[in-house]
Amino acid sequence: MDDQPRLMHSHPGVGMPGHPSLSQHMQDGTGATEGEGGRKQDIGDILQQIMTITDQSLDEAQARKHALNCHRMKPALFNVLCEIKEKTVLSIRGAQEEEPADPQLMRLDNMLLAEGVAGPEKGGGSAAAAAAAAASGGAGSDNSVEHSDYRAKLSQIRQIYHTELEKYEQACNEFTTHVMNLLREQSRTRPISPKEIERMVGIIHRKFSSIQMQLKQSTCEAVMILRSRFLDARRKRRNFNKQATEILNEYFYSHLSNPYPSEEAKEELAKKCGITVSQVSNWFGNKRIRYKKNIGGYPSPCYQSDRRIQ
Repeated sequence: MDDQPRLMHSHPGVGMPGHPSLSQHMQDGTGATEGEGGRKQDIGDILQQIMTITDQSLDEAQARKHALNCHRMKPALFNVLCEIKEKTVLSIRGAQEEEPADPQLMRLDNMLLAEGVAGPEKGGGSAAAAAAAAASGGAGSDNSVEHSDYRAKLSQIRQIYHTELEKYEQACNEFTTHVMNLLREQSRTRPISPKEIERMVGIIHRKFSSIQMQLKQSTCEAVMILRSRFLDARRKRRNFNKQATEILNEYFYSHLSNPYPSEEAKEELAKKCGITVSQVSNWFGNKRIRYKKNIGGYPSPCYQSDRRIQ
């Protein structure tokens, strides 16, 4: 009788009638642990497959993605990603706001339209040239040649602008299409809504707008340089033809003691030079300033013995 308890304890497979043995409990626990470990291993495998896709060739990646989509744990992974994303979206949803239009880009667009560079070609260069001609007060043959040169160079700027703008739009559209296709393909593995794809397209366009800004800025600068070279009214007032400059200089140096022509003299000089009275007045004003700076003042009148001015 005393040996019976010892036998019961010394043989693990022996137990009380109607109760599982200790070894059976241990075996059940081991089976549960192995099942849980198998699930963790499956999840680890699928995550590892995702992480290694970027290091594979295109064909290998396509095969791996196909195997991933066919994996038995893929729906469970997708559900987990949906739960995580829902929590993340709730935290950032309030930060999504519509950005206003860039005021600098609007100013550049308005300027390009006004100069006849952007939009349909409607003779914007001719209008600008005509306005400058009116401001400079003349429309002679020299002005016509310069305005023709202006229109030709403005047309060249317009052509370059539209060529580069077309390249920009093509690159932007190609990249946007590529990203949209990529997101649609990824939506088979992770949750991506159409609204998110639309928001990503907006981000891409904002990134590309900096390139568009540089193009428009450089084009506006080119137009401004062209205007200052060919259509600046003050420059045109200084650049009379050789004959007109000689006539005005002759009058100026022959009247150094009083280089202020009367209105009648201005009208006569304007007729001789083929310019306006206003241009004559401006020329003499600028000439007096330049002469005074160079000489340091007007010379005093020199009298002869008979009191006549030399």
